[in-house]
Amino acid sequence: MPETMVSSPGTQSGVKTGQRVHVPGEAGLWVFILGDMTLFGCFFAQFVFARGSQTQLFNASRSELHIAFGAFNTCLLLTGSLFVVWAVEAIRRGRPTAARRWITVGAVTGVWFLVDKSIEWGLEISRGITPITNDFFTYFFVFTGIHAVHVTIGLCVLAYLRRLTRRPGLGPRDLHTFESGAVYWHLVDLLWIVLFALLYLMA
Repeated sequence: MPETMVSSPGTQSGVKTGQRVHVPGEAGLWVFILGDMTLFGCFFAQFVFARGSQTQLFNASRSELHIAFGAFNTCLLLTGSLFVVWAVEAIRRGRPTAARRWITVGAVTGVWFLVDKSIEWGLEISRGITPITNDFFTYFFVFTGIHAVHVTIGLCVLAYLRRLTRRPGLGPRDLHTFESGAVYWHLVDLLWIVLFALLYLMA
């Protein structure tokens, strides 16, 4: 099947032209992202406030975490985001087969993230550490659990985008959909980077 070139408004052959700036994705998605980031921002502020009042407890609890799990998951999501960027670029260049390949390996990094996180949770629980151990671990399990839900939703989005690459005659509307899905995946990545810094590195 011949691969069809997809161009977005203000672009030609994937290159921006003129003075118009192309904002990737749908406007409604950016409203959702702003709301989601605001909510997480409130969560993060609450964590920092709680840590300030229980610094010794939070530092001692943080030392119980396996930083290798957090670092590995960070690498996974950063790599996955790179693959998704390449997938979007492939769609813009009219190469849906290549886009499908990059989306697939991007999704694999997300699956491995969930596997790695499940192993980490299992190890902590096997040591008697649960969400009710103390305030730090309440935040740890709640925050990483909410983020895991975001990753799961992101994997569903990537699965839809992979299916979209099989649609013949992809047009600008399909590109917007593809960009929207990629933007959501980058949000998942960004949230994890902040969580990694707060939970595993903040001293």
